[in-house]
Amino acid sequence: MLICVPIQADGQVDPRWGRAARVAIVETSEGALTAWREFDVGWNELHDQGTEGGHHARVARFLKDHGVEMVVAHHVGPAMMTMLDRMGLAVRLGASGDARQAVSRAARARSLDHLVEDPDQGG
Repeated sequence: MLICVPIQADGQVDPRWGRAARVAIVETSEGALTAWREFDVGWNELHDQGTEGGHHARVARFLKDHGVEMVVAHHVGPAMMTMLDRMGLAVRLGASGDARQAVSRAARARSLDHLVEDPDQGG
């Protein structure tokens, strides 16, 4: 699974998803982190340029171009949440602290969700 998380220079979750300067795209397998790539997205500077729809389109394009399946963030505004929902992305909110740990927790939780949802697994 590919997960996107906004990050600060010190490796902490940036609480500003739509205004993040930098994000990480994290590849996970069975809840474990297998790859970590960081990108300077500049959403902090681009956020107020153009229309709200233009900013959302910029974020959506980035997520789609990188094959993101889940967003892990502290907070996402209502309009952004609607966009992420329409894209079919899983969203885990309330993330804080070390970004790697936050992604790891979200990935493990997602793995457990799939076990519960899989009818072949019983339960």
